[in-house]
This record gives sequence, structure tokens and C-alpha cells, in this order.
Amino acid sequence: MVVCPICNRGVKASEINSHIDSGCQAFVLDETKDPASSSPPNATQANTQSQPPSSTQKKRSASTFFQTPSAKRQLTAARAFTPLQTNGNGGTKAGVKRSYDDGPGDNRSPAEPRAGASENGENKDDPSVADSRQGHDNTARASVPSAKRSKNTRTAPLAERMRPDTLDDVFGQDLVGPNGVLRSLIESDRVPSMILWGGSGTGKTTIARCIARRVGSRFIELNATSTGVSECKKLFADAANELALTGRRTLIFCDEIHRFNKAQQDVFLKPVEAGTITLIGATTENPSFRVQAALLSRCRTFTLQALTQEDLERILLRALQQEVESEGLELSPLIDQELLRYLSAFADGDARTALNLLELALSLTTTTNRPSDPDNPSEPITKESIKAALTKTLVYDRAGDQHYDTISAFHKAVRGSDADAALYYLARMLQSGEDPLFVARRMVVIASEDVGLADNSLLPLATAAYTATQQIGMPEARIPLAHCAVALCLAPKSTRAYRGLNNALSALQEPGVAALPVPVHLRNAPTRLMREMGYGREYKYPPNYRDGRVKQEYLPERLLGRRFLEERDLGTQVDPDVEMGEAEG
Repeated sequence: MVVCPICNRGVKASEINSHIDSGCQAFVLDETKDPASSSPPNATQANTQSQPPSSTQKKRSASTFFQTPSAKRQLTAARAFTPLQTNGNGGTKAGVKRSYDDGPGDNRSPAEPRAGASENGENKDDPSVADSRQGHDNTARASVPSAKRSKNTRTAPLAERMRPDTLDDVFGQDLVGPNGVLRSLIESDRVPSMILWGGSGTGKTTIARCIARRVGSRFIELNATSTGVSECKKLFADAANELALTGRRTLIFCDEIHRFNKAQQDVFLKPVEAGTITLIGATTENPSFRVQAALLSRCRTFTLQALTQEDLERILLRALQQEVESEGLELSPLIDQELLRYLSAFADGDARTALNLLELALSLTTTTNRPSDPDNPSEPITKESIKAALTKTLVYDRAGDQHYDTISAFHKAVRGSDADAALYYLARMLQSGEDPLFVARRMVVIASEDVGLADNSLLPLATAAYTATQQIGMPEARIPLAHCAVALCLAPKSTRAYRGLNNALSALQEPGVAALPVPVHLRNAPTRLMREMGYGREYKYPPNYRDGRVKQEYLPERLLGRRFLEERDLGTQVDPDVEMGEAEG
């Protein structure tokens, strides 16, 4: 026989799961029979039974069974040091420890139940009681981090207070829309382990919390920046025990999962593959490079798109309406549709940034409790002053995808002779703090790869731009960089040398080509033995001949007649869009 951790009644060990599934109603042993009476007590047991049970031998309640040791100590201390209060009949009752939000006094009548208590006296806010109630209810909602939005919501930033509670309130992500793939998996209760890849403020954490509210699983939220491998292993062990005891699965949301190195990510492999946990990892980096391939193969990757300006306007409008309804906020006439449109465009697809900017604008336009100084009257707040107070943060990561994507766009703009686009991407990189020497090195490559033989003077110009950047530094170095970038755009293009080298490299991939012997007449002969072997004997030195013309082969015999350098400077394909434009013109 075992004791049910929920109802504290005796149940057969083989029927404990069925007992819990029945809501602790069935498979209960007859409590009138003493299970210990089936075996005759020995002398030691008789002496033990004759003594009163000590405090450590008393049966623990269901609530204390699920409490951590620190929580138990806090509860014991609260009971020990909380004074008794008088009830309505002149007697005494156990005092209730007030929380920080209850304040220093309590004006409730003695017969009035305290906040969070149910009719049977249970404290509904006690996590241990809530957990015991949910242990036998597989359809119960997970205890998601609602404490962050409970009583002290005004202390949280606006972006946190406006976080959606349901998938219907998530804007701009078709994955969780009415016809979204992820939405259908959630509604059918087949949530897989997944990696959510998207930029900041696109809704990764929000979607994870909405999933936790939708499914009946335990929800654990952790961040890779503050969680170690040992702590993860403890969470996995707790999840395995929970699954074995109650059949309830555990959903773990790991934010910034790319901050774990690939060796640390190995800890997730076994519990994810065994189904002990359902992992939702969130990352702003490309998971192909930052998440281990073995873990990536066990998870589905969902890409979240940057929010559009229209989506951000809807989010800001909803935030304003909720602030007005819940806080009675009086909006300034400056907070209008035009300003919301400006803030939405300013946020670059980041909902968190947009809400933070709105909170700043609301703070600037709120004049309540602002002291007035007649000697130094303050200037009136205008839209222009609000816009000037905003700080523009360009979305650029010098070690991530933005770094490579932007330099790739710059290179392709130069190759396509679009000076305007090249200057835009150059300014974007320099404004974001990119290393100017990195851009200068790329332009040296462009001078040979794309301009090449069409204008040999561009390679010295690019080299000079690199030297100038190295010598004078920023911000003046932006001028020679722009000079070189525009010159590369306007120059004629020839990839002849670049394609010829690629053709030669391709030939080396053929079997045996990389090991072909150098012709004997081209070999160096620094010693007498080599000269006696004929090295360099039949070589013709072109400067000794008229016009430098000689009949001599330089390729290995197997490659004689092979051409790598093509006659044309550029390709032969025709862009149909160009032909259509010329025909219309």
C-alpha cells in the first residue's frame, strides 16, 4: 500500500495512477483496517507504538508534500511568529501573515474571508494547493508566470503589461493565426519541441506563454544567460518524476537558447528525444549556425517575421485603449494617429521597442504632479520635442546575420552599379558601428573580383582607401570609403580574371589533375644532378627571342589545349525584365 500524495488515503501501489486519474475517488482501501496490523509487531515496534509520535514522525499534509524545503521553512516561521487574532466570539484564531500588497493594516471584519481563500478555507493563491488540485486534472491550465502581471503591474514596463494572453491577440504572425501551422498543432494538443527564430520583439516569449496557457502541461521558463547545466538536469529529473506520478508533461521554455554553447546544448538531447519534456527554444540568431545539429533535428524550426508597420500601429492602439480603460489615463492631444504611425515606423518591426517608445511619449506628455517654476518656465511639449527625445537604435549585430546580410547587399549593389544603394548600405554599416576596415577590405576584393581587367586602376584606389581608413580612422574615414564605393559602382565591370581562376579551381577537382607532373623543361634546376636529369634543358627564355614569341607548351600534357580564361568580360545571359523594359520604352 502507498499513501496518495493528494488525498493522503491508502491505495494499492499498482492502482495509484488509476486512483489519481479518477480524481481520488476510486481504488481507495478500507481505512478502517490498519495496514500495519497484518504483520505482528515485534518488541521494538511495540515500544515505538507505546510512545507518542514526535513532530518529525507526524504525517505530512498534501500541501507540504509539494513544497520545497525553503518554502516549508518560511511557512513554519510564519506560523511560529504570526500573533494570534481574536475571532468574533472572543476566542482566538491563527493569524494570517499579510503580504506586501495588503499594507500595514487590515480593515476586514473577522468573519470576512481573506483574499484568495475559497469557501472551504483553502488559499487559492498558495502554489502548493494549486499544484495539488492540478495534479489529478490533466485538463487544468498550466501555472504560467502570471505573477508577473498580478498586483504590481504598474511597476512593469508597458511592453510587459501589454503582453497578449491568447493567440488570438498575437498580431503579425501567420504561424499562430487562424489557419497557421503552429496554431493547428496547438489546438490538436500535439505541440512538438520547437525552435522559435525571430528578431527582438516579434513575439517569441508571448507565443510560448500562450501555448502554456492553452495546453495542460507544467510550464517552466528559463533563460540561457542565467541558467546552468546542473539546474537543467534537476528540472529534467523533476519532469520525469511528474510524468511518472501524474502523467502530466512538462513544457520548458528556454529563452536565448543560442547562449548555450553546443556542448551545453547536449543536455537537452535525451529528455527531448525521450519525450520527458517539450522544449520551446527562442533565439534571435540563425539556428543553423548557433543551435547544435542534433538538437535541431529533434525540434521543428518556426521562423517569426518582423512585424509590419500596420501590426505595430494596432498594438500601440490596443495599448492606449487598455491604459485608458484600466488606469483612467487622460491622453494628450499630441498622442494621435500620426504620432502612432511615426512610432511604428521608428520601431523597425520590434513591438517591444514600439511600446517602450509609446511609454516614453506618454511620460513626456503627462503633466500631473510636475512642479512649476515661475523663474524657469519649461517649454511646452510638442511632437517635435517628443520625436527628438527618441533614440534611434539600428538593428545591426556585428557578429550575426545582419552583419553578413548588410555587407552582402553592399557588395551586390556595387556589382550592379547602383551607387545609391551602395551608399545607403555603407552609411548603415558605419552608423551601426561596423569596423570601417572590414568594409575597406571588401572593396579591395571588389576591385579585382568585379571590376577586374575592365579598369586596373581601381585596385590601387581601393588599396589606397584601405590605407587612408587605417591611418585617419572614423569619422573622417567615411569620406575615402564613399569615394571608393562610388568609383567602383561607376567603373566598367569584368569578371574575366575571377572566372578564369574559378575554372582552374574546378579543374583541380577532377581525378588526377591536382597531381599532374610539371613538364620537365619547366622545372627548376638548381643542382648539377637536376641539370643532368634534363630539368629545364629545353626551356626557351622568351625575352631572348624577337617580340618574345616562342613555341612552347606550359600546361601538363594531359591538359594541353585546355582553356580557363574566357574571351568575354561578362556573361551572355539576357534578363527578360530588361528586354521588356526596352520594348516598352
